[in-house]
Amino acid sequence: MKLYKYGNPEAERILIQMVDDHDLAGIEQEIALIREMTGLDFYLLAIKVDSWNKDLSPWPAPAVFGRENFGDGARDTLKEILKYTGEAGKTYYLGGYSLAGLFALWAAMQTDVFAGIAAASPSAWFPDFYEYVQKHAMQTSAVCLSLGDKEHKSRSPVMATVEDKLRGIYAQLQMQPLKSTLVMNPGNHFRDPELRTAKAFAWVLQHTDII
Repeated sequence: MKLYKYGNPEAERILIQMVDDHDLAGIEQEIALIREMTGLDFYLLAIKVDSWNKDLSPWPAPAVFGRENFGDGARDTLKEILKYTGEAGKTYYLGGYSLAGLFALWAAMQTDVFAGIAAASPSAWFPDFYEYVQKHAMQTSAVCLSLGDKEHKSRSPVMATVEDKLRGIYAQLQMQPLKSTLVMNPGNHFRDPELRTAKAFAWVLQHTDII
Protein backbone atom coordinates (compact mmCIF):
# COMPACT_ATOMS: atom_id res chain seq x y z
CA MET A 1 0.00 0.00 0.00
CA LYS A 2 1.10 3.55 -0.72
CA LEU A 3 0.10 6.63 1.26
CA TYR A 4 -0.76 10.04 -0.23
CA LYS A 5 -1.36 13.04 2.05
CA TYR A 6 -3.54 16.09 1.40
CA GLY A 7 -4.57 19.13 3.39
CA ASN A 8 -3.59 20.32 6.85
CA PRO A 9 -1.67 17.73 8.93
CA GLU A 10 -2.56 19.71 12.05
CA ALA A 11 -6.30 19.44 11.42
CA GLU A 12 -8.40 17.66 14.03
CA ARG A 13 -10.46 15.81 11.39
CA ILE A 14 -8.66 13.02 9.55
CA LEU A 15 -10.30 11.47 6.48
CA ILE A 16 -8.99 8.10 5.35
CA GLN A 17 -9.88 6.89 1.88
CA MET A 18 -8.89 3.69 0.13
CA VAL A 19 -8.10 4.51 -3.51
CA ASP A 20 -6.93 3.25 -6.88
CA ASP A 21 -5.34 5.17 -9.76
CA HIS A 22 -8.70 6.47 -10.97
CA ASP A 23 -9.56 7.82 -7.52
CA LEU A 24 -6.18 9.53 -7.25
CA ALA A 25 -6.72 11.28 -10.58
CA GLY A 26 -9.77 13.03 -9.14
CA ILE A 27 -8.75 13.39 -5.51
CA GLU A 28 -7.93 17.12 -5.70
CA GLN A 29 -11.39 17.82 -7.13
CA GLU A 30 -12.97 15.72 -4.39
CA ILE A 31 -11.08 17.58 -1.66
CA ALA A 32 -12.10 20.95 -3.10
CA LEU A 33 -15.72 19.83 -3.13
CA ILE A 34 -15.61 18.68 0.51
CA ARG A 35 -14.15 22.02 1.55
CA GLU A 36 -16.78 23.87 -0.46
CA MET A 37 -19.62 21.82 1.03
CA THR A 38 -18.49 21.96 4.66
CA GLY A 39 -16.12 24.89 5.17
CA LEU A 40 -14.20 22.61 7.53
CA ASP A 41 -10.48 22.02 7.90
CA PHE A 42 -9.33 18.42 7.47
CA TYR A 43 -6.42 16.17 6.54
CA LEU A 44 -7.00 13.45 3.97
CA LEU A 45 -4.96 10.26 3.81
CA ALA A 46 -5.47 8.45 0.49
CA ILE A 47 -4.23 4.88 0.72
CA LYS A 48 -3.66 3.07 -2.55
CA VAL A 49 -4.00 -0.68 -2.21
CA ASP A 50 -1.91 -3.17 -4.14
CA SER A 51 -4.82 -5.37 -5.26
CA TRP A 52 -8.27 -3.76 -5.29
CA ASN A 53 -10.27 -7.01 -5.37
CA LYS A 54 -8.14 -8.77 -2.79
CA ASP A 55 -7.18 -6.05 -0.31
CA LEU A 56 -10.67 -4.61 0.13
CA SER A 57 -12.72 -7.82 0.19
CA PRO A 58 -13.78 -9.21 3.59
CA TRP A 59 -13.93 -12.79 2.29
CA PRO A 60 -13.34 -14.67 -0.96
CA ALA A 61 -15.96 -14.49 -3.70
CA PRO A 62 -16.04 -15.39 -7.39
CA ALA A 63 -15.51 -12.73 -10.04
CA VAL A 64 -18.65 -10.96 -11.25
CA PHE A 65 -16.91 -8.89 -13.91
CA GLY A 66 -13.66 -9.75 -15.62
CA ARG A 67 -11.75 -12.78 -14.41
CA GLU A 68 -10.28 -11.61 -11.13
CA ASN A 69 -11.85 -13.22 -8.09
CA PHE A 70 -12.28 -11.39 -4.80
CA GLY A 71 -9.87 -12.23 -2.00
CA ASP A 72 -10.01 -11.93 1.77
CA GLY A 73 -7.46 -9.19 2.43
CA ALA A 74 -9.71 -6.68 4.22
CA ARG A 75 -8.65 -7.73 7.70
CA ASP A 76 -4.95 -7.21 6.94
CA THR A 77 -5.75 -3.90 5.22
CA LEU A 78 -7.66 -2.69 8.26
CA LYS A 79 -4.73 -3.55 10.52
CA GLU A 80 -2.48 -1.39 8.35
CA ILE A 81 -4.74 1.66 8.23
CA LEU A 82 -5.40 1.54 11.98
CA LYS A 83 -1.72 2.44 12.36
CA TYR A 84 -2.66 5.93 11.14
CA THR A 85 -5.42 6.44 13.73
CA GLY A 86 -3.62 6.55 17.05
CA GLU A 87 -3.09 10.27 17.58
CA ALA A 88 -4.96 11.69 20.56
CA GLY A 89 -7.30 14.60 19.94
CA LYS A 90 -8.05 13.58 16.36
CA THR A 91 -11.36 12.43 14.92
CA TYR A 92 -11.13 9.82 12.18
CA TYR A 93 -13.43 9.10 9.27
CA LEU A 94 -13.24 6.27 6.74
CA GLY A 95 -14.72 6.21 3.28
CA GLY A 96 -14.38 5.33 -0.34
CA TYR A 97 -16.07 4.52 -3.62
CA SER A 98 -17.34 1.18 -4.90
CA LEU A 99 -15.51 -1.73 -3.22
CA ALA A 100 -13.71 0.80 -1.00
CA GLY A 101 -17.12 1.91 0.24
CA LEU A 102 -18.01 -1.68 1.07
CA PHE A 103 -14.70 -2.02 2.90
CA ALA A 104 -15.49 1.09 4.95
CA LEU A 105 -18.85 -0.37 6.00
CA TRP A 106 -17.24 -3.68 6.92
CA ALA A 107 -14.51 -1.91 8.89
CA ALA A 108 -17.13 -0.06 10.94
CA MET A 109 -18.36 -3.45 12.16
CA GLN A 110 -14.85 -4.41 13.30
CA THR A 111 -13.71 -1.28 15.19
CA ASP A 112 -15.09 1.84 16.86
CA VAL A 113 -12.16 4.04 15.77
CA PHE A 114 -14.07 5.84 13.01
CA ALA A 115 -16.57 8.56 13.91
CA GLY A 116 -18.16 8.43 10.47
CA ILE A 117 -18.33 6.20 7.42
CA ALA A 118 -18.67 7.58 3.89
CA ALA A 119 -19.77 4.71 1.64
CA ALA A 120 -20.22 6.14 -1.85
CA SER A 121 -21.84 3.70 -4.30
CA PRO A 122 -20.58 0.77 -2.20
CA SER A 123 -20.57 -2.73 -3.69
CA ALA A 124 -23.58 -3.79 -1.61
CA TRP A 125 -24.15 -6.67 -4.04
CA PHE A 126 -21.03 -8.38 -2.65
CA PRO A 127 -21.99 -12.00 -1.86
CA ASP A 128 -23.23 -12.53 1.73
CA PHE A 129 -22.52 -8.93 2.78
CA TYR A 130 -26.18 -8.01 3.26
CA GLU A 131 -26.60 -11.01 5.55
CA TYR A 132 -23.45 -10.03 7.46
CA VAL A 133 -24.81 -6.56 8.14
CA GLN A 134 -27.96 -8.06 9.61
CA LYS A 135 -25.89 -9.81 12.27
CA HIS A 136 -23.29 -7.15 13.14
CA ALA A 137 -23.78 -3.64 14.51
CA MET A 138 -21.94 -0.61 13.16
CA GLN A 139 -19.55 0.82 15.74
CA THR A 140 -19.68 4.38 14.45
CA SER A 141 -21.72 7.56 14.92
CA ALA A 142 -22.74 8.33 11.34
CA VAL A 143 -23.02 6.46 8.05
CA CYS A 144 -23.70 7.98 4.64
CA LEU A 145 -24.75 5.55 1.93
CA SER A 146 -25.17 6.62 -1.67
CA LEU A 147 -26.00 5.03 -4.99
CA GLY A 148 -26.65 5.94 -8.60
CA ASP A 149 -30.28 5.52 -9.62
CA LYS A 150 -29.27 3.42 -12.63
CA GLU A 151 -26.73 1.17 -10.89
CA HIS A 152 -29.23 -1.67 -10.60
CA LYS A 153 -29.47 -1.82 -14.40
CA SER A 154 -26.57 -4.24 -14.72
CA ARG A 155 -26.15 -7.21 -17.01
CA SER A 156 -24.77 -9.11 -14.03
CA PRO A 157 -27.56 -10.71 -11.98
CA VAL A 158 -25.38 -10.32 -8.87
CA MET A 159 -24.64 -6.63 -9.39
CA ALA A 160 -28.26 -5.91 -10.34
CA THR A 161 -29.21 -6.55 -6.70
CA VAL A 162 -27.19 -3.55 -5.49
CA GLU A 163 -30.07 -1.14 -4.87
CA ASP A 164 -32.27 -3.68 -3.08
CA LYS A 165 -29.33 -4.75 -0.93
CA LEU A 166 -28.30 -1.20 -0.09
CA ARG A 167 -31.84 -0.21 0.84
CA GLY A 168 -31.94 -3.24 3.11
CA ILE A 169 -28.67 -2.20 4.73
CA TYR A 170 -30.03 1.31 5.24
CA ALA A 171 -33.15 -0.10 6.90
CA GLN A 172 -30.89 -2.03 9.28
CA LEU A 173 -28.87 1.09 10.09
CA GLN A 174 -32.04 2.99 10.91
CA MET A 175 -32.64 0.56 13.75
CA GLN A 176 -29.23 1.28 15.27
CA PRO A 177 -28.25 4.20 17.56
CA LEU A 178 -26.44 6.21 14.89
CA LYS A 179 -27.16 8.82 12.26
CA SER A 180 -27.60 7.50 8.74
CA THR A 181 -28.77 8.55 5.30
CA LEU A 182 -29.18 7.06 1.84
CA VAL A 183 -28.57 9.48 -1.03
CA MET A 184 -29.69 8.55 -4.54
CA ASN A 185 -27.64 10.18 -7.30
CA PRO A 186 -28.39 10.36 -11.03
CA GLY A 187 -26.63 7.92 -13.32
CA ASN A 188 -24.84 4.61 -13.33
CA HIS A 189 -21.92 3.46 -11.22
CA PHE A 190 -19.32 5.38 -13.19
CA ARG A 191 -20.92 8.82 -13.07
CA ASP A 192 -19.45 11.56 -10.84
CA PRO A 193 -17.41 9.40 -8.43
CA GLU A 194 -15.54 12.41 -7.02
CA LEU A 195 -18.77 14.29 -6.37
CA ARG A 196 -20.47 11.29 -4.78
CA THR A 197 -17.51 10.59 -2.51
CA ALA A 198 -17.24 14.25 -1.54
CA LYS A 199 -20.95 14.39 -0.71
CA ALA A 200 -20.65 11.30 1.48
CA PHE A 201 -17.66 12.62 3.41
CA ALA A 202 -19.30 16.04 3.75
CA TRP A 203 -22.44 14.49 5.22
CA VAL A 204 -20.63 12.51 7.93
CA LEU A 205 -18.42 15.49 8.77
CA GLN A 206 -21.54 17.57 9.30
CA HIS A 207 -23.35 14.91 11.34
CA THR A 208 -20.72 13.99 13.90
CA ASP A 209 -19.55 15.81 16.99
CA ILE A 210 -15.81 16.40 16.97
CA ILE A 211 -13.83 15.47 20.09
